[in-house]
Amino acid sequence: MIVVSTPDTARQALRVFDLNCCSRPSLAGSRKLSYNYKDIAFSPFDDYWKEIRKLSVQELFNIKRVHSIQPIKYEEMRKLMTSLAESASKKSIVNMSEKLLSLTAGVVCRASFGVSFQDTVLDSERFNELVPEALEILGSFSASDFYPYVGWILDRFTGLHKRRERSAQDLDAFCEQMIDLHLKKGKEENEDFVDLLMKLEKEKVVLGQAKFTRNNIKALLINILLAGIDTSAITMTWAMAELSRNPRLMKKVQSEIREKYGDKELISLEETEELEYMKMVIKETWRLHPTTPLLLPRQVMTEFEIDGYKIPVNTRLQVNVWAIGRDPDAWKDPEEFIPERFMDSNINVKGQNFELLPFGSGRRMCPAIYMGTKMVEFGLANLLNRFDWELPQGMKCEDVKMEEAPGLTIYKKHDLLLVPVKR
Repeated sequence: MIVVSTPDTARQALRVFDLNCCSRPSLAGSRKLSYNYKDIAFSPFDDYWKEIRKLSVQELFNIKRVHSIQPIKYEEMRKLMTSLAESASKKSIVNMSEKLLSLTAGVVCRASFGVSFQDTVLDSERFNELVPEALEILGSFSASDFYPYVGWILDRFTGLHKRRERSAQDLDAFCEQMIDLHLKKGKEENEDFVDLLMKLEKEKVVLGQAKFTRNNIKALLINILLAGIDTSAITMTWAMAELSRNPRLMKKVQSEIREKYGDKELISLEETEELEYMKMVIKETWRLHPTTPLLLPRQVMTEFEIDGYKIPVNTRLQVNVWAIGRDPDAWKDPEEFIPERFMDSNINVKGQNFELLPFGSGRRMCPAIYMGTKMVEFGLANLLNRFDWELPQGMKCEDVKMEEAPGLTIYKKHDLLLVPVKR
């Protein structure tokens, strides 16, 4: 394995030699949860991946689709606002980590699957456990990946195998229910992404060199479920945590929002375009707390060289965007949360500035960058507009715990607990 940890080496790996290393390694966790690599995220670089990624971008992640689901976002945000208002009236503590996960789950499930996650086989408690659990499994090192013939024994001993099987079973049950619900619904109802995938299965469409099957559908649904729900919620949680530790920044971003839209019940996706300082806050959150700290692992297909080091075929390559975001050669005061560093800066997250790569770069860049960005902007703008936020009684700014939990994505290890105050 090789890990690149500077902007320049990341540029070489992801731009100059992108085609040399844009496949995926074979790993036990991703193999199990992707139905043997029938998804987008972990599929090797081949014709199937090219076709299914193109289909997903055209039908699910495009700008028109993101704006078409705005009514769903409004409804889910109103539910959250009502819940927060009740807590504010009682001056009670709110677990924002759970609330934000529920918000994104509500939007993603309804927009992509046509149902609310509360109506699925997974109750709220198991649902909230399952997403981080599955992502931890995907980010874990499995002994069987390094020692194929005997490693499985160690995986059973450590409990990794059991957790992996349980997560796979629960995710499979969720996907089966989504498919069954779509089989039962009337033809007059609006079609969604699941309907499109089921149509491909029914018509026995060939993608790559194999027929599109139910396992392909389930692999893609799991991709959407885990990546769509998790990443936006994580970013909003870290942003709120950083702001709660720094009241000056909290007040500054709220002032920007309220000066423009303070009298609005809900701020729309289009209106968030005007919130420049809030966008700086989000960029700074991505710099310090990238949702996928090592991106997804790449597999070298053709030997190449970086800074005099030869990278042989079949090497696993990872990009440490967490370290790049804290590189003192790339950032002044890298450990400090300073949104103003992006003022008058052309740095963006579209994969061209290698100091900031929350969505990756190159051929394997996250296809849902626009959808994810808009979800974070919409969520934060409305939370910061409608409520002031206080720490629980007796708690000081420096008491906010910022430890990270292990896994494919970086969750906040300790739930973010805040008290909403109605304006």
